[in-house]
Amino acid sequence: MHDIPTPALVIDWEIVDRNIKRLAEYAAQHGIGVRPHTKTHKSVLIAQMQTQAGAVGLTVAKVGEAEVMADVHSDLLLAYPCVDAARCERVAELAHRTIPHVAIDSAHAAEALSTAAQRADSTIGILVDLDVGNGRTGVQTPLAARDLALHVETCPGLRLDGLMVYPGHIGKAIADQDAALAEVESTIAHTLKIWKRKKLAASIVSGGSTPTAFTSHLVPSLTEYRPGTYVYNDMNCVRGGFATLDDCAARIVCTVVSNAVPGQVIIDAGGKTLTYDKCGPAPDSGHGHVVEYSEAKITKLSEEHGQVDVTNCERAPEIGERVTIIPNHICPCVNLQDHIWIKVDETLKQMPVDARGMLV
Repeated sequence: MHDIPTPALVIDWEIVDRNIKRLAEYAAQHGIGVRPHTKTHKSVLIAQMQTQAGAVGLTVAKVGEAEVMADVHSDLLLAYPCVDAARCERVAELAHRTIPHVAIDSAHAAEALSTAAQRADSTIGILVDLDVGNGRTGVQTPLAARDLALHVETCPGLRLDGLMVYPGHIGKAIADQDAALAEVESTIAHTLKIWKRKKLAASIVSGGSTPTAFTSHLVPSLTEYRPGTYVYNDMNCVRGGFATLDDCAARIVCTVVSNAVPGQVIIDAGGKTLTYDKCGPAPDSGHGHVVEYSEAKITKLSEEHGQVDVTNCERAPEIGERVTIIPNHICPCVNLQDHIWIKVDETLKQMPVDARGMLV
């Protein structure tokens, strides 16, 4: 750990393995499928671990990620609307070697994907994206979901596979999620009832997030769920009550490069390493958690500098000392790295971030 160049993102393999197995055991216990979101790790190797643990498929955000993960699992969900011709054409070509599902919330997207599928002589599965409270994407009512599903059934090259929801607005502690999840279940159940009247297929009902990963059984209409961050965890998870520090597999090793300003040290990890994301549950907690100095606070980031207030620490870290940061939001941190370091026992090995930068 003291020899690798910093800043370096180090992944504790034992914790990753434990996180994957814990979720798989929960899913098996409750009879629900796991379709983990690979946007967090962007790693073929970790996707293979998730698949070996019983994942029913993989979730991706972009087509580039799907193309990388296609060799790991044949069943892929693109949980992001495709509306442009270039992206739709790539999905249609991908359908020759995988089973792609695409979540959409507009007739425009359906028609664009249909055109691409016809040109490629392939079939694309469709999940209708229904907003259950997050307010980001998704048709706004069960009737709108029905109407879009009916439209999909008229589009050549498309196959209606079901429904997708994202309860990203539910960020309360696990013990306080029951009421919000009951509302999600009510909306989904009502939608499926309306669909059934029109004999619409819904073999997949996909939902979930890391904060609701272990309460998904409270939404019995779901056939699968799609947590991503759970595999590594971060300070959003810790401060939200969904994980402990010991569950955080991803940590950024930094070097203290300056202590010239009284009460402060500078680490060699700025916004280009930690990102500028604040912690959602605790926005005033700083830009990550310094493991060795719990009283320290990362108060400000510039591109390559992290300013750490150490006035409350019994002892301030010295120049050249290495410290470990658990970031607020691990997903974009991973995407900033070409390689990460895997820690197995006391051995470190480099691993590529296979889907790094796949923004299209």
